[in-house]
Amino acid sequence: MGDVVMKFIRKYLFAFFMVLLLFGLYITNKNLGLIAFNISFNSLKEMIIIIPPIFILMGLLDEWVPKEVMTKHMGEESGIKGVVLSFIFGSVAAGPLYGAFPIASVFMKKGVRFSNILIFIGAWSTTKIPMLLFEITALGYRFTITRLFLDIIGIVLISKLIERMIKNEEVNEIYIKNCTKEGK
Repeated sequence: MGDVVMKFIRKYLFAFFMVLLLFGLYITNKNLGLIAFNISFNSLKEMIIIIPPIFILMGLLDEWVPKEVMTKHMGEESGIKGVVLSFIFGSVAAGPLYGAFPIASVFMKKGVRFSNILIFIGAWSTTKIPMLLFEITALGYRFTITRLFLDIIGIVLISKLIERMIKNEEVNEIYIKNCTKEGK
């Protein structure tokens, strides 16, 4: 029983520390503590609303899409088709960036090329369609199209550069850790 408790404490040590820090901030400066608590609570509330649909999507993707299909369309030999699909999946996504990482994990399990996973994450963070529509109304077509064009080029270049900089053994290790019970 004591071993289970210690394992639990070690696993959530950072969270316990942050709660204590928040409590200490409240004791030393009540107003700042309340502001920090409200920010923390709102972030937690947002995560509770966003994470379940992402996990449902992950489960459906994991069960409904065979590995062979993902490998064919987004794997090592997918070429430009894999790049385009990575941009499409990232651009139509909804939610904050932390939602992209569980989906990227499923992509790894399905054999998606490493650079396509990086493109997906980059697209999620910078080319989301709802944000582009807002940006067009706020900053105009010219600015939005220029920024989007530069972002697309930058995302592809960065993902290819990272893929080349990281040794195949390291990438394989990342995939193995991800595919074996999330590295445990």
